[in-house]
Amino acid sequence: MIISIASGKGGTGKTTVATNLAASLGDVQFLDCDVEEPNAHLFLHPEITEQETVFTPVPEIDEAACTLCRKCVDICRFKAITILGKTILVFPELCHSCGGCVQVCPENAVSEAKREIGVLEKGHRGNIRFIHGLLRISEAMSPPLIKAVRRQVQPDTVNIIDAPPGTSCPVIVAMKGVDFVLLVTEPTPFGLHDLKLAVEAVKKLGLPSGLVINRSDMGDRRVHAYAAAENLPILMEIPYERSIAEAYSRGSLFAEDKGEWQERFLELYERIKKRTGYEE
Repeated sequence: MIISIASGKGGTGKTTVATNLAASLGDVQFLDCDVEEPNAHLFLHPEITEQETVFTPVPEIDEAACTLCRKCVDICRFKAITILGKTILVFPELCHSCGGCVQVCPENAVSEAKREIGVLEKGHRGNIRFIHGLLRISEAMSPPLIKAVRRQVQPDTVNIIDAPPGTSCPVIVAMKGVDFVLLVTEPTPFGLHDLKLAVEAVKKLGLPSGLVINRSDMGDRRVHAYAAAENLPILMEIPYERSIAEAYSRGSLFAEDKGEWQERFLELYERIKKRTGYEE
């Protein structure tokens, strides 16, 4: 089973929920797909044992064979290839690696080169297998690296994905095709606004979902009312407690510090299983 833990905005406690759920279950695979600012390792403290450089294909033009027919320019929606006078230019940073330019070139003048986009690191913490991506500094294209992390999914175990915050392309890549999306929010106006965006994205993907409300005894009840109106089940509420905040500030997991919370996260997992029909 693949569970993607997402949020409409940053700072709601998404990684806190993801790491505590993983630690409570124990024998799982954890994939941190927030490759622009991965921080699950700060709480799981894995031992990294493997590192792999990740590349994405970009066009390379054989100028001697190119006739400047513009077919590669016309097919590229992202303006990664252009012609100035009698010169053809490639902007690798704009390329989305669709391969269309290679397919349409009548002279076979376009081939694919590799461009480094980041690093994949693998390790473990006890029985938890840990994988995360580290996007190259100044790199703007995170989806190819997120896809590389997701290719590590193991179908015979529980995979927990810590998705990037927001509702843009990186989040869609981290959620698409999973078995369940666990949304994390806070009971504030900003939390409600961005939760609505996240719920709409999940609807378009046609995925089952549920909600965790973090710092649930702060703010107001509008998030609860919205969840009821949308038939979005509230699977867990985490109150605003000093001991939980202290554990977070130490980089530790409150589910391990407080045994009753480990039981609650196990109950959360059982609720997810019931909604997916997953059988171990």
